[in-house]
Formats: sequence, C-alpha cells, structure tokens
Amino acid sequence: MDTTWFRRRAAQAVAVMLPAALLTVAPSAATAADAGELRVETYVLPLGAAKPSLEELQNGDGTARLRQLAAAAEPQARLALETVGPAASNGALSRQASGSPSAPERARSSAAAGARATAPEPARKMSLDECAKGLGTDKKFFVKSRFAVCNGASFVQTWFQNNRPVGESMFNVRVIGTVALNSRTINYAYHFSDFFKGGRNAADGLSITTKGNTPQSWPSGVRYNRGGNLPAGARTFAQLRAQSTFNQTVLAKPGQGTGSADLVFAVYEPSVKYTAPAPWTLNGNGGNLFMLAPRWDAAPYLANSTGGGNPDRKGAATFSYITPLALSAKAGAEERAEAQHIRQAFLVPEDTKPYMSAKKVPGQTAKEPLHRTVSEARNKKNRAAAVKQCRRYWGPNYTSGGKECDEYPFASTYEGAAEVEYDPEAKEFNFSAKPIPRDDNQTGGLILKSHYAKNRIIDGLNDGFIVKIIT
Repeated sequence: MDTTWFRRRAAQAVAVMLPAALLTVAPSAATAADAGELRVETYVLPLGAAKPSLEELQNGDGTARLRQLAAAAEPQARLALETVGPAASNGALSRQASGSPSAPERARSSAAAGARATAPEPARKMSLDECAKGLGTDKKFFVKSRFAVCNGASFVQTWFQNNRPVGESMFNVRVIGTVALNSRTINYAYHFSDFFKGGRNAADGLSITTKGNTPQSWPSGVRYNRGGNLPAGARTFAQLRAQSTFNQTVLAKPGQGTGSADLVFAVYEPSVKYTAPAPWTLNGNGGNLFMLAPRWDAAPYLANSTGGGNPDRKGAATFSYITPLALSAKAGAEERAEAQHIRQAFLVPEDTKPYMSAKKVPGQTAKEPLHRTVSEARNKKNRAAAVKQCRRYWGPNYTSGGKECDEYPFASTYEGAAEVEYDPEAKEFNFSAKPIPRDDNQTGGLILKSHYAKNRIIDGLNDGFIVKIIT
C-alpha cells in the first residue's frame, strides 16, 4: 500500500509546528453546538490508490476527486477475472488480471523429469508480505495457487466540520485464504495494517465490525462450520491497531453437493462496517472486500475421495480459479518438443496441421480456457482424430525415429481434436497435431496428469485451466 500522501501530510503538520494535541482531538470533548456539524465520509478504494492529501481536500477539488476515485474503482466488479464455475455468474468479473507468481515459480524442476515427471506442488501457504507484494498497488486479487489466494482494500475516512474537511484517517485490510493438503477446511486470515490518522478526527473511537459472509452457495442451503477468532462484535480503530490479525475457518462437510463429485461452490465476502463516535455522524458505513470463490468436492478420480475411511473427511477444498499448466520450451527440458509444438499453435496457428484459415486454439487466456474430461471414450476419440491428421500429413510411417503424434488441445480436454463430434458449434480442425519425440510427448502427458491431480481439476465446464509456455 502506498501511503506517501499520508506521510507527506504528517511531515507538513510537524513542519508548521502544530500542537500535537490538535492532530487527534476528539470532538466528543466539546458540545455539538460548539463543534458545529460533524460528519465522516467513508470510501472503499483499491490498495495503492493515489488519494488526495488533506490540503488538497481542503483547498481544491480533492473531495470531488476522492469521490470519483471510489466510484471508478470497479464497484460492480466483485470477482476475479479468473473465476470459473457458478460463482463466475454471481457478479461482474474484474477486467483486470489478478496478480500471479512469476514464471520461474511455476516452472517444473528438471530434476523431476523422466519417469517421475510431475507438475510442481501448488502453494498452500501465503504470508502477509507475499500477499502485499502480489497485490501491489493496483491488483484486486493475488492468486498464488488454487489453494492460496488473497485480496484487499483500503478503507478511507474524511472528517468534516461544517462541510469542510478537517481530518483524515485510513486502514488497509488484506484477507488471505489457504487450504491444507486434502483438507475441507479453508482458513481466512484477516490482516489490518497501515493505520493512519491526521488533522482533526476521532478515528480511535471508530467502531469497526468485521464479518466473513457466504452470500451465495451452489446448491443453496449448504451448511458451513465456522471457527477461528474473528471478533464477533465491534472493535475500535485503536484496538485493531493493537491487535491486527485474526482468522476464520470455514468447513463444508461432504454429502451436501451435487453429482458424483459432490460439488459445492460458493462465494465468500469479507465485510468491514463501522460506526462513528458521537457527536460525529457517518456518511457511508464501510463496505465489502471483493469476493473469493471457494469450492468443495469429493470427486472419485481425485485424492482423498474416501477420506481415509472417514466419510466426514472425504474430498477437499480449493478455490475456483483458472491457473496455468507450465510447460518448458527451454533447452534441456524433457517436455521441450511438446512445449514448442503448443507455442507454435499459439503464435503461428496457420503453420500447424490440419490447416484451418481461422484457427485459434483455446487455453491461452482465462476467457477461453481448457476443460478436463474424464471420459475414456471421449479421450480415445480425441486421440484418434489427432492421429488421423498425423497420418494424413506425415504418412503411415510418421512414428519412425521414435516419434508419437502429439495433439493440442490435449486429448483429455473437451476441446480435443474430436470436439466437433460432440459440439455442433465447434470449429472443425481447430487443433494441431504433429509427430514429436516419444519421450517428450510422454513426459508432457505425465506433467498434465499430475497437474490435474495436484490442482483438483474436475471434469466439465465448471472448472478450467490455461497453458503457459516457459521460454
């Protein structure tokens, strides 16, 4: 969070030698008649927003600009751009991509290649510093993995006397959601930070109530078990500054979901509301942070589907976000040929086979992801359709020299080479097939398979992933 404008204001106050008592005088010490009209105007802004200083609020159009800044903060966009599943239709998605780890963090270590080739273990922990850096000064969400996400907002107050700004205060809230391996419990850590007050205000007496709400579940009526130490009642600005970290746990027990995968989708919305100390009146009462999108499943093809013999523990939680499968096209990477093939399909699709003039393969952006299928029959049809094109363009001996027919999109996705047989609106030949070395092809397949398992990618259109090529 960039608090430069607050620090500048404090420095200026010292420079003109204002008495220290004037910086935090609580108007409640005077009568309402002596003080005049006292009110507090509140705003919820993105972290790092360039807010006007108190001098600008007092001497220019700073108040109007602050109101415009709050109105322009995509208030209608409540969910991350990468949200998938029913939650994605619960509110407008942000137009801005969420923060994500840099490419090297997603790259697979070459030491894990060969017969043990595997996707990296997704992160399941996140520190406050990681969250702060991931959000930076302009992001609404940071998706470190499908098991470690965070969001945040700035809560800003302007204190008015007789319609003239006389004081300012603020604090930031960041919420980190994490899920342990094979656990159905999600932990939400609430971090209050960057407290500031300047000018004439009664910020220390501001009464703040924090809640973690689940306004929507699919199916409706899901019951959640909640724990942790999130305050049940209000805390003051001063109390939160002294104790700034809390947590809430949320558990959805199995048996409440839909289908054989026992699927439960939801949106989780942290809420920060406050009231002002008398005789101040409040214009606005805080607000909500952006929504997170948790999910629970007990899919029979994913880990912990039996709970180790304990039905109450079967399945696990994750977050419904599209995240990338990383494949390396770097020299020495054992999946290099497959990664190069996919990169060609992304960058120069007209040079791939089969030829199709308007070819644009999916899996490049969150708006057009790939979707996993666990249907063996569909997988075989996708595979057969790709092999047909390898034979068509490279002849019956395309396997000579130890090659196999590689296809993109993958045969294990709904967008595979036989998609047109299942979806009449699909474009024919919107895929690429190419003979590549067998070892590269098989290594890529192992990485994909482990990516599905480790990230709990479920079958169907309520989940998805994209592909990122490391070069």
